[in-house]
This record gives sequence, C-alpha cells and structure tokens, in this order.
Amino acid sequence: MAELARGGASEGLWLRAERQTAGKGRQGRAWQSPVGNLYVSTLIRTRAGEPSPATLALVAAVALEETVSTFLFPGEGRGPASASPMLKWPNDVLIDGAKLSGILLERVGDAVILGFGVNLAHHPEDLDRKATSLAAHGVTPDPQLFAETLAESFARWVSRWRDGIAPVRERWLARAHPIGTALTARLADGSSMDGLFGGLDSEGALILRLADGTSHVIHAADVFLL
Repeated sequence: MAELARGGASEGLWLRAERQTAGKGRQGRAWQSPVGNLYVSTLIRTRAGEPSPATLALVAAVALEETVSTFLFPGEGRGPASASPMLKWPNDVLIDGAKLSGILLERVGDAVILGFGVNLAHHPEDLDRKATSLAAHGVTPDPQLFAETLAESFARWVSRWRDGIAPVRERWLARAHPIGTALTARLADGSSMDGLFGGLDSEGALILRLADGTSHVIHAADVFLL
C-alpha cells in the first residue's frame, strides 16, 4: 500500500490479503496471520484544515467497533455488556478484556495508510496479553463481507471527522472503558505510568489521572488495563 500511496493512489482504495507472511503490530511486534482472519489496508489523503492526521486512529477504532458490533449483534444494537466490544486507547478493540484487533497508521507524504488486522476465525494463545476472536464468541464472518462493511463504516466516520473531531471523540468515549478505569501506560522511553482513565483531551490524546491528583496527557504509549 505504501508504494501505491507514493504512486498517487486515490483515497478509498482498499487492499485485502488472505494471509500475511510478515504481519506486524505496534513497535514491530509479530502479528500472527492465519487464513480466515481479516488483513486489510486503506489510505486517506489529508487536506489543509482537517483535524490532526494522528486522530485517524480514533476514526479507525470507532469504525471497527461499529462493524464488530454489527456482526456480533445483528439487528439488536448493543449486546450484553460482558460480550460487547470495548475500545482502549488509542484504537484497540477488546471483548471481555481480550484483544480482538490491531490497527497501525503510517504516514506517506500527504497520505495516511491504515492497516487493520482482526481476529475473525482464529486468535493466538501464547501472547503476553489476552487475545480473542469473533469465532470465540459464536460468530465467524466472511472476511470479504466484513471488509466491505468496515469500508462503509470507515467512510462515514471519515466524513464526520473532516468536519471536526468532536463527533468521533464522543463516539469513542461512549464505546470505551469507563472514566476512572485503572490503566498503565508504557512510554517510548521504557518507563511506565499508572493512573486512572480521565478521558480524552480535545485532540484525542489520553488523559491519565495520577495518584498525586495531577493529570498527564499522553500522545503515544502502549496502554493496558490494570
């Protein structure tokens, strides 16, 4: 996708792979990629006056959560709280606290490439954090149908985002763990910071309430539920 972006590929292009041989997650971690799961990427061409390109991470998250909910609870809206997907900053979708998906953003000139990996049929068992799949919750969508549904949802949310981040931020917060949830943030320098979830600032950064009563705004970190 990066090569296509450099070559002038238009916004709205989606590419899907049946499987990947060198899938990667955040910070270069390996991402297991068996057949039956979803591996797609798309690109957005940024324009002057739009919200920060980094906030497309929130757009991707709300679109994916919406899509997951559509397949888990067709025609029923949100399902039981224990089985409903939940967002963790900035763009992880969890079910019962287990990671369902991964989203990566890459900047190439005026394009932002967004890659989605979603555990539809399979999930790994040997990670340092819990993982899950839709199949583990009784649903195994066809990857192509899931991709088409995701593309439609993502296009709607990108359109809203272009008019301002507020509706995306509101939706993200409505689908996230509650304010006051205990979190730990592992920062790029290797340090960790524990605190309580204090919401998002106006630009979508994570607000972490510390034990001393102060709040810290985090723009980049690996975040875990405690």
